[in-house]
Amino acid sequence: MENPPKVRFLDQTTPPHIVTLILLAGLSALAMNVFLPSLPKMTAHFETEYRVMQLSVAIYLAVNAALQIVIGPISDKFGRRPVILWGVALFLLATLGCIFAPNITVFLAFRMCQAVIVTAMVLSRAVVRDMVPQDQAASMIGYVTMGVAVVPMIGPVIGGVLDEIFGWQSTFWMLFLLGAGILWMSWRDLGETSVSRGLSLGQQFREYPELFQSPRFWGYALTCAFSSGAFFAYLGGAPFVGTEVFGLSPAALGFFFGAPAVGYFAGNGLSGKLSARVGINKMIFWGCILNASGLGMALLVFAAGFQSEWTFFGFMTFVGLGNGMTIPNATAGALSVRPHLAGTASGLSGAIMIGGGAALSALAGALLQPGTGAWPLLWLMFLTGVASIVSILLVLRREKRLAGLGTL
Repeated sequence: MENPPKVRFLDQTTPPHIVTLILLAGLSALAMNVFLPSLPKMTAHFETEYRVMQLSVAIYLAVNAALQIVIGPISDKFGRRPVILWGVALFLLATLGCIFAPNITVFLAFRMCQAVIVTAMVLSRAVVRDMVPQDQAASMIGYVTMGVAVVPMIGPVIGGVLDEIFGWQSTFWMLFLLGAGILWMSWRDLGETSVSRGLSLGQQFREYPELFQSPRFWGYALTCAFSSGAFFAYLGGAPFVGTEVFGLSPAALGFFFGAPAVGYFAGNGLSGKLSARVGINKMIFWGCILNASGLGMALLVFAAGFQSEWTFFGFMTFVGLGNGMTIPNATAGALSVRPHLAGTASGLSGAIMIGGGAALSALAGALLQPGTGAWPLLWLMFLTGVASIVSILLVLRREKRLAGLGTL
């Protein structure tokens, strides 16, 4: 096993410290939904309709997914450090624009610009793959992505408290202050980890077909997308199930809603400890099995008549546990198929995951209607979990075939 690179905290002549990468990824996740509790007040402030105000989520996700496709090649050409620094700096300007926006049109325009912070999430993963080999990368990515999964769970709680005390703008001021601190830390700590291959930007983009033609890349990317898709569907449907099916109060829903985060912490911990020793493919396979098995057991328990918030949300911990084992390892796998395209692969796989997740979240919301109970959501999550198993089995089959040919 290769020795890890020497890292000195706040020394830009060495690779970045893991804390810096976690904070970069966490800021990107926080910006996604921290302001959701403020939507009613923001609707009144901008004198618009709630459905228009909700576009602040949809357009953010759309631009987020689109940017991930181009960020990777740009960073492969110009380096991780300058792209991350410019991304965080532009995010700060966009956040100020949101705070001082005079009307909803200007606000949505700047909200769209805020999506540039996705550079922090995409490239923090690519930096890890630059620094260490595949199996070690899975362990480090597990810690980096832990913030990405957990922050969206606690972000709205923080945003709701700030909104209640100081008003909706305070949430964006928090994002600005955190962003400024992380920009300073990145400037001091983020040493360059990518080595330019001397290709033009056009040549970088023309290398996308190399990934498109790789069955293993698609296998890892789709495994990640389907596994996390169960979680995105949960985000879109669980609030309805909690309030309309089980009659939970907002406080009680907040308590139960974090169940997958508990499992994700455990799954990430297992990835951090075992991936380098066991190998990423075994971790992905068993993570997908746990994800789908938990949802399958939930369907059986519901069919037996044991339908309550405790059974529904309790089994959601398996979704978090499975994702905690699958996502960091599948991400490391996707980035390792073509190591010289790590940034491009990180962006493309992230776009597939976010784009697919947004679609599944919307589908979950559309399927759940008064009288349906939790069944549509459980079936949707279960089927995406099964699809993730099929995807990783295809990867295993492909690697077995390549090993037989003496190539990888």
